[in-house]
Amino acid sequence: MNFCSNCAAPVVLKTPPGDHLPRFVCENCGTIHYRNPLLVLGCVPQWEDRILICRRAIEPRRGYWTAPAGFMENGETLQAAAARECHEEALATVEVGSLLAIVSVTHAHQVHVMFRARLLEPVFAPGPESLEVRLVSEQEVPWEDIAFPSGLFALRKFFSDRSAGREDHHFAELRGRFKPGTSSVPEPA
Repeated sequence: MNFCSNCAAPVVLKTPPGDHLPRFVCENCGTIHYRNPLLVLGCVPQWEDRILICRRAIEPRRGYWTAPAGFMENGETLQAAAARECHEEALATVEVGSLLAIVSVTHAHQVHVMFRARLLEPVFAPGPESLEVRLVSEQEVPWEDIAFPSGLFALRKFFSDRSAGREDHHFAELRGRFKPGTSSVPEPA
C-alpha cells in the first residue's frame, strides 16, 4: 500500500501506539490501514453418491480440479458465499449443509471454509471460471490433479466422514506453499 484510501496521502509502515504489529499508517489523517486474512468459501455439492467438481479455467492452477469455492464478498454470510460460488463456477444450485472444514492458509493470508452441500437437481455447466464440471464418485476423483491442498483436505474428510456416517468439523493449517503435482494434505491442527 502506498497511499491512504481516506485522504490519498502517502502511508508509512510502522507500529501504531498501543498495537504490536506494523501497519500502514497515514501520517496526514491518522488512518490505520489493517491487512487481514481473506475468506475463501466453498462447498462439496453432492448428488446421490457423487460430488460435483470443477476444472479451473483461471490461474492459479488452471486446468486442475477443485470443489466450487472463491472469495467471500462483503454483505454475504458464509453459507451464501459458498452457494454463490457454486452457482458462478458450476451454474448449479445447492442447499448448503453442515460445516466440513476450516483450513488456515497462513502463507497466503487466507482462511478456507468448506461446507457440505446438496445439489438441488443434477443441472450444471461450466461457468466463466471453469473449463469443465462433472459429477464423480470417490473413485473417479482425479486426486493427483486437485488444485489446492485445502481442497484435497476437504474432499478426503468429506469421503471419510461419509463412509463413517458422520459429519464432523475438520481443522488444518497450511504453512508452506503447495508444490504442483503433489498430493500433500495439511495435517489437522
